[in-house]
Amino acid sequence: MQNKNNKVQTLLDAIPYIKQYYNEIIVIKYGGSAQTSPLLQEKFTKDIVLLSLLGIKPVIVHGGGSKISELLTKLNITSEFIDGHRVTSKKTMKIVEMVLSGEINKNLTSLLNHQGAKAIGLSGKDSKIIQAIPKDNGKFGFTGTIININEDIIYNLIEQGFIPVIAPIADAKEINHPGFNINADFAASKIASKLKAQKVIYLTDTIGVLNKDKMLLTSLDKQDVQKYKNDGTINKGMIPKVDACIEAIYNGVNKAHIIDGRVEHSILLELLTNDGIGTQFLQKNNPDNTINIQNLINK
Repeated sequence: MQNKNNKVQTLLDAIPYIKQYYNEIIVIKYGGSAQTSPLLQEKFTKDIVLLSLLGIKPVIVHGGGSKISELLTKLNITSEFIDGHRVTSKKTMKIVEMVLSGEINKNLTSLLNHQGAKAIGLSGKDSKIIQAIPKDNGKFGFTGTIININEDIIYNLIEQGFIPVIAPIADAKEINHPGFNINADFAASKIASKLKAQKVIYLTDTIGVLNKDKMLLTSLDKQDVQKYKNDGTINKGMIPKVDACIEAIYNGVNKAHIIDGRVEHSILLELLTNDGIGTQFLQKNNPDNTINIQNLINK
């Protein structure tokens, strides 16, 4: 009987958060082990369906770096990274689009639909959802920098009850251009900002941002991030993630989170429990966030 009471109490504890996020857009960047483990895939899709049934509006942006690298290796195509960003040749771009838009996007969309969702898979090229230009004047090849998000098509899909699942491939200004490979972290940030999302959540293979003693940093702002980047605490592949989080919270998104996608139901733990998990990013000097900092520092 006590176990049943605990289950009921867990549901009751979630009520304030369900009310807070009802009818709000939550952008989720789906990557890491959560994307490659069949068990975690199933848990993730069930979580998204539950959020949708609760009246929360999820938008999913997925990566696929490990599968891209795996296929490139099999094809003997070398791949170079600079500060966590892939340098994309024309040959690599074909592989990137095939993996992201073809394999991962459609597989995730299918999994969601099998769980009872009304999901629709999209490339950033569809209806010019994402438009880009060469990053750093072409230094990264066909890796792009986003210049525009067509939020209207995403809003329309949400209003019709769809869960958009977006592959981070961007359209170019030129006709017959192969398009651009977009870092999924920044794609999620830009989309969340355009949609004025309540939150953007990044699923990763770490418990969050760690200090040099490997302890979790629970709450960060722009100044904190710069300090940790300067002393090397934040480095390599974590740099694009934290930069994307900071970009989001200074462009209309209430909060950004980096959480451990290896933990089952990590999204529900972050959104619907008192403690939350991972590292949150918010403007600490913003008066609107005073209550958040005092009472929800780990939320």
